Amino acid sequence: MALTEMEHKIRQLALDGFIERAGWGDAERIYLQADASFRRYIRLKRGSESVMLMDAPPPQENIEPFLVVAKHLCQLGFSAPRILQEDAFLGFLLLEDFGDATFTQLLNQGMGEGVLYEAAIDTLIKLHQHPDNARVAIGEYDLEVLLTEAELFLDWYVPELDHTQTPETLRQGFRDAWLDVLSHQPKLNACIVLRDFHVDNLMLLPNRMNPENCGLLDFQDALIGSSSYDVASLLEDARRDISQEFRQNMLTRYLTGFTNLDREAFMTSYVMLSAQRHMKIVGIFTRLYRRDGKAHYLAHIPRVLAYLQQHLSHPVLAPVATWLKTHTPEFTNLPDTLQISELTAPLES
Repeated sequence: MALTEMEHKIRQLALDGFIERAGWGDAERIYLQADASFRRYIRLKRGSESVMLMDAPPPQENIEPFLVVAKHLCQLGFSAPRILQEDAFLGFLLLEDFGDATFTQLLNQGMGEGVLYEAAIDTLIKLHQHPDNARVAIGEYDLEVLLTEAELFLDWYVPELDHTQTPETLRQGFRDAWLDVLSHQPKLNACIVLRDFHVDNLMLLPNRMNPENCGLLDFQDALIGSSSYDVASLLEDARRDISQEFRQNMLTRYLTGFTNLDREAFMTSYVMLSAQRHMKIVGIFTRLYRRDGKAHYLAHIPRVLAYLQQHLSHPVLAPVATWLKTHTPEFTNLPDTLQISELTAPLES
């Protein structure tokens, strides 16, 4: 729910006070484009210096998880923004400013995708190799979280197909199908999962050595889970296509970093969690459109549905594929308007 006019005025006074106390009261304020959350970011610029202010209004946002994960990543030697000043009660943070060179912007400017994706993959390798990466006080990416996220597909997208809410009997069948799939999920080493590891949230820091040359953003939802999740998040991006050959090259690069990793188990986990993530994203993007009026997210849904359909051909996802074929024929027979270019083949396990 958006802030009322009075709440906005009170919030603005609190923000002004925080900036003044932090010693940046005389700085120019540059408001950055908002994301899908209630957070907003303001660059404070003074001469050649700049810092980033995060405004995360309670109770809509809780900055404590961001603080915990940011400090943990920095302690491990990775480039999360350093915390310069904090007021967790009011929801204000003053952060190190990484600049504007997100991977997305660099790709749009013509920079080759190889160097950027390799930096991202190498960062994941180093992070997952670190013996202390999972030693942080955050929750687990457990079965109930995975199921709840997958159900966003039922809550928001499926009603757009037939204009009715999903009956509870069908919902239970959907959950049972996913339970059947996830009960066979291979056991990989538990690691920190940043959950939104993709080119929009990665920044090139060319004056730093690998892995610190890859700036990390938007990790406040991190949980402890499977190492395959963030690899899938990067290589099956809701907003950007890459070729199957390039994806396979990046997967090979990641797997080569782990001599004792069971590759078949990893790829089975990759397929499962990719499909789960795609269902979640389709649900979230539909919700952003239907509830929040953010129609531009609809443009990405065809790409995500195409990824999902490719994975549904994998035998491990048969229970979910069967449920969809039985109860949502509209989904399994997408119209031409929901197709994307460079449709890629299913990944091999």
